[in-house]
Amino acid sequence: MNSGRKPSQIINSLGISLIILLAGCNGSTSAPTGSESSAGPAESASALAGNVRIHGSSTVFPVSQAVAEEFSEVAPRVKVSVGSAGTSGGMKKFVAGEIDICDASRKMKETELEQCIAANIEFIELTVAVDGLSVVVNPKNDWVDCLTVGQLKTIWRPESGLTVMKWSDINPDWPEEPLKLYGPGTDSGTFDYFTKAINGEERVSRADYTASENDNQLVRGVASDKGGLGYFGYAYYAENKDQLKLLAVDGGEGCVTPNDTTVRDGSYKPLSRSLFIYVRKSSLERPEVSAFVKFYLENVGQLASDVGYVPVSDEVARQNEELLKTALQ
Repeated sequence: MNSGRKPSQIINSLGISLIILLAGCNGSTSAPTGSESSAGPAESASALAGNVRIHGSSTVFPVSQAVAEEFSEVAPRVKVSVGSAGTSGGMKKFVAGEIDICDASRKMKETELEQCIAANIEFIELTVAVDGLSVVVNPKNDWVDCLTVGQLKTIWRPESGLTVMKWSDINPDWPEEPLKLYGPGTDSGTFDYFTKAINGEERVSRADYTASENDNQLVRGVASDKGGLGYFGYAYYAENKDQLKLLAVDGGEGCVTPNDTTVRDGSYKPLSRSLFIYVRKSSLERPEVSAFVKFYLENVGQLASDVGYVPVSDEVARQNEELLKTALQ
């Protein structure tokens, strides 16, 4: 139990990539163990019934949706609903007890952790994939193939809303094409991550851009505007390669394009990031939820790759398994 510990102390003890929080959920019972706690043989899975509620990151949405679709084949009586209101929106639902799992494209904030502690919520954090947050332009853009972190900051810093209105404002050698920006809304974990990585401070950004937690809307915007530029998870670029042009990013050591190798080894910097799911321990007491999460971990490597993300390392996969095993004891 961590009821006597401050949030900052808990964060420091959790480690860098994966955490399990025991915040003292009153009256909780032990989850079933062994084959009773997860979908084993097909006939056992097919007997499961109930609901699994997932909400949060639009970046993680394609992964969780793919897992949900596959799980429905082995457990057709379990209804898995997956929404995408953004990481922050999902966290609000998570703290309120409205969902079992929160998809997140960033780690839980300390304020959110404090809210979980106050609500006596226990959870586990699982790293499910690695993403190369992608910067894209319209395919008709023939003047830029790579942007430096400095140029991205010039584009997205708050004061640029009054001074950077054309591509030539970034580089005088580029045309005086109007710069039209598309990006995640403020409830998005991608927004939090990008602003911290590029502008140096989370949630600091110019406001005069088309914002949406619906990444497909951002894709359509960039694809329809010659001067368009946007950013979102790599999976949305991978699904729309014929409509978008992917830019390389120079983080100080030359231009690097996101791919399996550069994202996994971190050379695509500073826009390589881990993707997470947060699972309520009280929800794991329900057989359909524990079965779904076990299925998620067993299949996410292939499914994450299928939608355009990089699978986690074998070491992280083992850590995920241990976290789930401990939570079910």
